[in-house]
Amino acid sequence: MSITVNALVREDQGKGASRRLRKEEKVPSIIYGGTKEPLMISLNIHEITHLLEDENTFTSVLDLVVGKSKDSVVIKDIQRHPAKNTVFHVDFLRVDAKHALITTTPLHYIGMEENEALRLGNMLNQFVVSIEISCLPQDLPHGINVDVTNLELGEHLTLTDLILPEGVIITSLQHEDVEAHDQTICSVSEPKIIEEEEEEEEESLESGDSEADGEDQSEGSDDSKDGDSEEE
Repeated sequence: MSITVNALVREDQGKGASRRLRKEEKVPSIIYGGTKEPLMISLNIHEITHLLEDENTFTSVLDLVVGKSKDSVVIKDIQRHPAKNTVFHVDFLRVDAKHALITTTPLHYIGMEENEALRLGNMLNQFVVSIEISCLPQDLPHGINVDVTNLELGEHLTLTDLILPEGVIITSLQHEDVEAHDQTICSVSEPKIIEEEEEEEEESLESGDSEADGEDQSEGSDDSKDGDSEEE
């Protein structure tokens, strides 16, 4: 099922024009790439916000409709308001069905509930949550599963352990020295680090309390001395 994004051409450019659009509940955006010239567009804030609530929007080839024309695009970049987190600007990249595209896709960790080591209280350390891939638009996955069902304590998985969909490659592994660019994506370990950090925090607090008590006692002594001298 294709996802359609409706847009309008915008003639005015600059910060002032963008502010006016946002007041009209529109999002300034741009389409670029391919053989066509970049096109400045605007989106309906409510429509794009609703679409972005679906994770598949970020990992799908979208039908971007502007008037009577339609382009196949992917979302290349999204800017959000730093305080309100509302969509501020969107960049779309045109894609060609015959040419591979480079984009980012999320890693979906599965099998955690069935993992015996995790059920015993150990930790799954997730070092990578998304990876850069290259593939034809028709082969673009919504994500790549990382099955940790049988991962035991002390074991880890790397990029080369991933089972990729047909036609998908990991860009960082397209070097002659694959081992040098391989990367650990997750591991199972004992929760020692957290326990040690908690112990250090407790020791620090206890030490601080002791110092504070010493200061209080010292201040109390000074006060009593002052009081004695006043009585004299």
